[in-house]
Formats: sequence, C-alpha cells, structure tokens
Amino acid sequence: MTRRGYENAGYRRLFDGDGLSVGLGLPLTGVRESTPPVDEEVRLASHAESLGFDGLWARDVPTYWPRFGDAGGAFDTWPLLSHLAAHTDDIALGTSSIVLPLRHPVHVAKSAATVDRLSDGRLVLGVASGDRDPEYPAFGVDPDERGELVRERMAALRAIWREGFPEIEGSWGRLDGELDVLPKPTTETLALLPTGNARQSDEWIAQHGDGWLFYHLPETTLTSYIDRWRERTTDKPFAIAVRVALADDPTADPEPLHLGYRAGSEWFREYFGRLESHGLDHAIVGLEADDPAAAMETFADEVLD
Repeated sequence: MTRRGYENAGYRRLFDGDGLSVGLGLPLTGVRESTPPVDEEVRLASHAESLGFDGLWARDVPTYWPRFGDAGGAFDTWPLLSHLAAHTDDIALGTSSIVLPLRHPVHVAKSAATVDRLSDGRLVLGVASGDRDPEYPAFGVDPDERGELVRERMAALRAIWREGFPEIEGSWGRLDGELDVLPKPTTETLALLPTGNARQSDEWIAQHGDGWLFYHLPETTLTSYIDRWRERTTDKPFAIAVRVALADDPTADPEPLHLGYRAGSEWFREYFGRLESHGLDHAIVGLEADDPAAAMETFADEVLD
C-alpha cells in the first residue's frame, strides 16, 4: 500500500483503522486555570496509553487570559509533547491546535520536526487561526490578516520540511537557499489538520489540509459537515473534540455542557457508536472528573470496549 508523504506513525495510529479512534485532550488532570502537576500528567498519559487510547492532544495557548477562563494546560506545547514522548511508547501525539498567525514558521517547523523525531514519528499537527483577542496585539499581529497568515504559514511549513535549503518568502521573513532548517521530520512532511474554519473555505481546507479537526457539533450538524467533507475528499479524516463528564449513574440521560455532555456511560456508549456510524474518524475527548484515572478506566471499559 502506497502511503502519502504525511502518514507517519502517529497519523497511522489515529486514522488507519476502519472505525472511530479516540484520544484524550490535555491537561489530563483537568487543571485549566493554573499549572497542572507535571508528574501526574505524565502518570495519566502512560495510563491512557495502557488503556488503549489512541492519542494525546496538547493545546497551544501562549498567554493566559482570565476572561477566557482557560490556560490550556500552561506548559509550552513542544517541550510538553517531548516529555510525554519520553514516557510513552506508541500513542499518537497531537496539537489542538498550533495558532499559526502567532508563530514563526521556522520555529514551528523546527520544533515540530524535533518532537516528531524524538517520538519516532508520532506527531500530528492541528493548526488554527486563534480565538483569543488580546493575543494578536501582544504578538503584533493584525487579526484581520489571520486567514492569509494561516495559508502562508502552512505553505512555508511544507516547504521547510520537504526541501533542503528552501527558497521561500512571506510576511514572516525569507529563506534564500543559503540556510536549511533541521531536523527534517520522519516523513516527507507532517500532517496538518486545519481546526474549525481557520478563516478558510471548505474547499481550501479539503485541498490543502490533510484532514479537518472541528469542535463539538450537534449530531445533525455534524453529519451535514461530514457529508460535505466526503463530497470534497473521500480519503482525508474528519475529527472533533468533545467534552465528556461521566455521571455516577451509568443510566443517566445526557445534560448539555459547553462543547459536550454530562451523561451516564450507557448513553456515551450509544453516542460514540453513532459518531462512528456517521463516519467520524477520530474524537478528542476532554474528560472531566475528580478522579481522572478512574474516569479513564470507566470510559475505556464501558464506552469504548
């Protein structure tokens, strides 16, 4: 079977199977407005891998905006994923998602390829245009240019990874063929999954993305999105992030939460079965619980089994 140039070990772990794969969103401890205990994050990451979860997804949140109410896990994306790579074996490592307008593409290319190499090819990149208003002036970025910057930086990343001594130019600067950026990733390029609309059209995402990562959607809306996606591309994955809070009563009916649900494990088993039947390829579960390790076990045993 011929593989495309971005299908590294992480991509294959998430998307090679016929059914729905499931990963977990960091921080696994649920500490979102301060700095999580790193030893506990590592212990839970190893536990998630042992339970059969397919991916661990770190967010890119450069600053903490209390009004937003979420520090995103506090740690910088690249050293965090490198640390997790050293304490896990084959679970995929993802970003959800790198805010490209705020990041220099040379730094992203080098950091991402480094994590990919250190993890034996387990990195998959969600990329985004960002959603925290005060961050754009902090980085000297015009928010009205986000769409153009996403397109420009995705093109720059691919050129840096694929070419030796690339010749490319953009608003970020210029590489004129005298400099290379090392290391190169384990594959020709790394998979880039635009997140949300990323200020782009569906057609552009289908043509230039290696998949589409979206937020939680109501089921009827989700099926319409997946159907539109399949009309534009039949072989690129569609993934969503969904918030999950397991009720003590396994038979409890669902209660809507922001970007997800609180419900019993029986309902979630049916729900994720429906997501699979709709053609969803991957779900990033934001698992909320007082005892994260026990919640992972319950989810693995009673929902995914």
